[in-house]
Amino acid sequence: MSQFIDIMLHLDQHLVTWISVFGPWIYVLMFLVIFCETGLVVTPFLPGDSLLFALGALSALPDGLDVWLLLGSLTVAGILGDTVNYHIGRYLGPKVFRQDSRFFNPTYLTQTQSFYDRWGSFTIVAARFAPIVRTFAPFVAGIGSMNYKKFLAYNVFGAIAWVFTFILAGHFFGNIPVIKRNFTIVIFAVIFVSLLPMLIPWLKHRFKKS
Repeated sequence: MSQFIDIMLHLDQHLVTWISVFGPWIYVLMFLVIFCETGLVVTPFLPGDSLLFALGALSALPDGLDVWLLLGSLTVAGILGDTVNYHIGRYLGPKVFRQDSRFFNPTYLTQTQSFYDRWGSFTIVAARFAPIVRTFAPFVAGIGSMNYKKFLAYNVFGAIAWVFTFILAGHFFGNIPVIKRNFTIVIFAVIFVSLLPMLIPWLKHRFKKS
């Protein structure tokens, strides 16, 4: 657990090491991470927003990663991930998502349902910018048998918006000296801002109970 936290907080340093170890295969590895983070309901803990931002920052360095290859491959990974997740939810969701399930946390389902109550079908786009909910939104869409053509349209638009926003933000701002010197704080900020869509409704609920 401590090693995972260290990776999350020092993504830029670990990515540099992984690039030197894996070479061009780093693109395949990052594709798999984004695919699993969006496509498998058992891996909502994988980094998403912060990883994209860090990759964008590395793409701006001399001899760094190819920003266009990152944008294209990771957008495809996000689209395929949500597509797989939708079909898992449609065909397996009602059977495997039980209160006593060892692998699925019903709380995540509740949080995602609150997103649908607020955003409707646009949840597929809005949830891209909210960790954990991002992983469960297509799963819940599949359980609810959302029209697939509508789902696909939101899926494609959401993946493009999400990947391009964070990678280009990292590309253009990640190497500004003050950000580079405080990269860990920036990663914290990215994670915090990403969590706001979940934190705000939770805080409102807590204050109402009080």
